[in-house]
Amino acid sequence: MSSLLNTALAHEEGKLLACVHCGLCLEACPTYVQTGDENDGPRGRIYLMRAVEEGRLPVTSATFERHINRCLGCRACESACPAGVEYGQLLEAARADLQAARVNNGWTNRLLRFALRHVWPHPARLRLAFTSARLLRDTGLVNLLRATRLPRLLAPRFDFALALLAGSAGETVSARDAGSASAPAGEQATRALLFDGCVTEGLFARVNRATARVLGANGCQAVRPRRQVCCGALHAHAGDLNGARRLARQNIEAFAAEDEAPVVTNAGGCGALLAAYGQLLADDPLYADRARRFSARVRDISQQLQATGLRAGAPTDAPATTYDASCHLLHGQRAATEPLAVLSAIPDLPFVPLAGSDVCCGGAGVYNLVEPELSARVLEEKLKHVAETCAGIVATGNPGCHMQLSAGARLKGLILRVCHPVELLDESYRRAGYYKSSDE
Repeated sequence: MSSLLNTALAHEEGKLLACVHCGLCLEACPTYVQTGDENDGPRGRIYLMRAVEEGRLPVTSATFERHINRCLGCRACESACPAGVEYGQLLEAARADLQAARVNNGWTNRLLRFALRHVWPHPARLRLAFTSARLLRDTGLVNLLRATRLPRLLAPRFDFALALLAGSAGETVSARDAGSASAPAGEQATRALLFDGCVTEGLFARVNRATARVLGANGCQAVRPRRQVCCGALHAHAGDLNGARRLARQNIEAFAAEDEAPVVTNAGGCGALLAAYGQLLADDPLYADRARRFSARVRDISQQLQATGLRAGAPTDAPATTYDASCHLLHGQRAATEPLAVLSAIPDLPFVPLAGSDVCCGGAGVYNLVEPELSARVLEEKLKHVAETCAGIVATGNPGCHMQLSAGARLKGLILRVCHPVELLDESYRRAGYYKSSDE
C-alpha cells in the first residue's frame, strides 16, 4: 500500500499497476525518440511515478520533476499501449503532486500558475487579456517588435511567444460576406451546442463562425450557450486538477438546458478534456453522473458532420494542402478519419499526405514556453516533413497546433498558411452558394 495516501498518484494506484512495461509505447513517444532516455518515455515515467507513489522517491526529486515536466502529454502512448494504460490521467496526477509540493518554481511556471488562478477562471479578465492580445496582433505591433530583434536578444522564449501570437492571424470569410447558412432542401434542422473555447474564441473567432456556418449548411443549427467557461485543459495539464474541476462544473451547468443535444467543439485539446469530464469528476457525488452524461455528448466538429451527413462543396483555388493531426483529437477523441473526410468534401482539393501526421508538433499547450529546447527539436522534425510535401496549406484541428506550426514556419521563413479544416470547407461552401446574404 502506498505510503502517500493523500497524493494524487496514490489515488491512481490501479492505473499505475496496469502498465506491463512492454515498451511498445517508446517509439510512439516524441520525447523518447528525441533523447533516447528511458526516463523520457512513458514506461520510464511510470517507473518514476510508482517510486513516488510507493514512497521510494521523494516528489521533490529533481529527476522526477525533470522527466515529468518534459512529457508533452500527447497521449500517443495510449494509442500504442496494448494494456490500455490511461497515461494522460497519470501524468496529470503526477503534475498535481509536483504542484502540491511547490516544485515547479521557474518564472514561466510561476507566471502560468498566476494566469490559471487569477485570469482564466474569470471571464471578464480573460476577455480583456485576449482583447489586448488581438490588439497587439492586429495592429502589427507584434511583428514590429519582433523585427527589432530585441525580444530574441533579451529572452528567446518571449520572442517565440510573440511569434505564436502573430501565428494566430489568418484568412477568413467574414460573417457579413458569407451570410447565413442554407440547410439542404427538405431537411429539418437539428440543434448542436457549440463550445467556444477560450483560446479559439479569443484568437480564432473566425473558426467558431465558420463552424457554425458549416453546421448550418449541413442541417444543424449551432447554439452558443451563455456562461460557458474555459474547458480546464490548461489547468489539468499543469496539475491544477481542482481548478479544472471547478471549470468543469460550470460548463456542465452552462450546457444543462438542452441535455440531449450534442456538444460540438473544434479544438482537439478542449474536446479531449470535455470528453473526460466523467473521469475528472468521478468522485464528485453531485456531478459524477451528470459529468458522464455530458462527456458522452461531446463531439469534434468533424465527428458531428459525420453523424449528420456531410455535403460536398465547390472547388476552390487552394494550393497543395496537407493535414497534421491534433494529438488530443486523435488520441483523446479518437478522431482519425473524420477530419480527412471534411477535407475530402472539397472537390478537387490537391491533398498531400503528411509523413508523421500523427506525431506531436511540440506545442502541447504552453510546453513550447516551459520546455523550449525539446519543443523546438520536435517542431523541427514536423516542419521537415511539412516541407517535404511542398504544401502551401497545413490544416490542423487545434488552436495550439495552429500557433505552433505557424510560429515555426515564420521563424524558418517558410511560406505556409495554417488553418482549421472547417475553414477550408467554409470557403468551399461559400463558393457553392450555400450561404445566403442578409439582403436576400
